[in-house]
Amino acid sequence: MIQISPSILSADFTRLAEEVRAVERAGADRIHIDVMDGRFVPNISMGPFIVEAIDSLTDLPLEAHLMIEEPDRYVGVFMDAGADVIIVHQENTPHLHRVVQSVRERGIQAGVALNPATPAHVLDEIIDELDLVLVMSVNPGFSGQRFIDSVLPKIRQVRGSITDRGLECDLEVDGGVNADTAPDAVSAGVNILVAATAVFKHPDGIANGIRMLRE
Repeated sequence: MIQISPSILSADFTRLAEEVRAVERAGADRIHIDVMDGRFVPNISMGPFIVEAIDSLTDLPLEAHLMIEEPDRYVGVFMDAGADVIIVHQENTPHLHRVVQSVRERGIQAGVALNPATPAHVLDEIIDELDLVLVMSVNPGFSGQRFIDSVLPKIRQVRGSITDRGLECDLEVDGGVNADTAPDAVSAGVNILVAATAVFKHPDGIANGIRMLRE
């Protein structure tokens, strides 16, 4: 079953509680929270207090996507805030296995994200330990970007590794996902779609944005 994970990066923060409840009513499977520090990516966004606030509003699983420098210093803070999934980037986590272990020891799901130009094979030594792989289909930092089609072969490669090893590991895509690009991502092997603009900025409302992705 394909899951939908709306990214609140495109939500109306003057109505955040209402927007969170709207995606839950519309049948979202989880909520994606993009954490940016202005260093790893050229933008600054949310911190653990947002995770804690959203956790008080919904029972949906919360994904904390840490697009920050030195994520190993902060994974504990985000787990304490209520994150159910912690996603760090391979590109800036030198002791990746240690971080993944520390997350899973807390009973939290551990995920690793890859930027568009990062090859799939960098996960060969860690994928057996992961609950989720996130393939970025835009360069991280801003919502509303166009889907980079050249990541589709990488998605297929990651799916092949998951299947060949018999792993119970989710494969997620994030960036430029909408009703036009979602079918290609799913055909390549994705089972979780992160969508920001396509959900929260849909001209016919949040419920229709999620419905169109599912269709």
